[in-house]
Amino acid sequence: MIRVDGVSKSFGEVVAVDGISFIIRDGEITGLLGPNGAGKTTTLRMITCYLRPDRGSITVGDYRVDENPLEVRKTIGYLPELAPIYGDMLVFDYLMFTADIRGVQDDGRFREIAGLCGINDVMHKKIGELSKGYKQRVGLAYAMIHDPDILILDEPTSGLDPNQIIEIRNLIREIGRKKTVILSTHILSEVEATCDRVIIIHRGKIVADDRTENLKSSSAAERSLYVSVGGTDFSGLSGALGGIPGVVSVERIEGGDPIVSARIALTGAGDPRPEVFGTVARNGWVLYEMSQKTRSLESVFRELTVGGGDA
Repeated sequence: MIRVDGVSKSFGEVVAVDGISFIIRDGEITGLLGPNGAGKTTTLRMITCYLRPDRGSITVGDYRVDENPLEVRKTIGYLPELAPIYGDMLVFDYLMFTADIRGVQDDGRFREIAGLCGINDVMHKKIGELSKGYKQRVGLAYAMIHDPDILILDEPTSGLDPNQIIEIRNLIREIGRKKTVILSTHILSEVEATCDRVIIIHRGKIVADDRTENLKSSSAAERSLYVSVGGTDFSGLSGALGGIPGVVSVERIEGGDPIVSARIALTGAGDPRPEVFGTVARNGWVLYEMSQKTRSLESVFRELTVGGGDA
């Protein structure tokens, strides 16, 4: 478990992280989401002992980062945005080098980590000759060579093409079945596709912390239902649908007769679609279309971080 309690960090007059607190439990894949410059990387560098907090405390497992940094580093695998890899080394030699630094003696660990990260086919190639996707896989192998309990990834798909992004996402999900993962990114689709939980940080402060689905559904007023109905006019449609529980308002969408299109604003957690369908059927109308739009993570992010980050 990772506990961050009232942590702040400044660089001169710039407050990068401002009194944040959160707990990450074992087995979670947590996304640290925020605009560029919001304080994500600074937070990760404090957790991984590369920076010391100005105030507050960070505990990883049984150890505080300011009192037992070596013990903390043994439990963490850290892949920064720019992976610390050497282009003139063979992949095999590089992993041997990093394993020696970490005190890993088990040759079976090399085969295991190469298979997990999908780099068996490039073990005897120079790192500098690899595609960026494979370089990122080598970076993941470097971060995991000592079999850490916690894996911390800073912008792990930055600069990758769409196919490489999907490959790395799948790899992170596979790793997350056995380890605690913290994933820092400013890419919304990254979080939705990979993470169980989201912490949104803006200007050094935490502005949201919840499971991804809970954040998307936290504002019931954001839900809307769109319908297109034939056999009636807007007045008839609005009058019939306005009395359904959970319907706040019915707003006409521009369109021509004989089909009437409308947006239905909803509140509450219930699903009014069966009642909408039943009302249309009972009146002998024709339902041409019905679709529901829920709050997106993008809309949540924009509400909470409008103006961008400056820390």
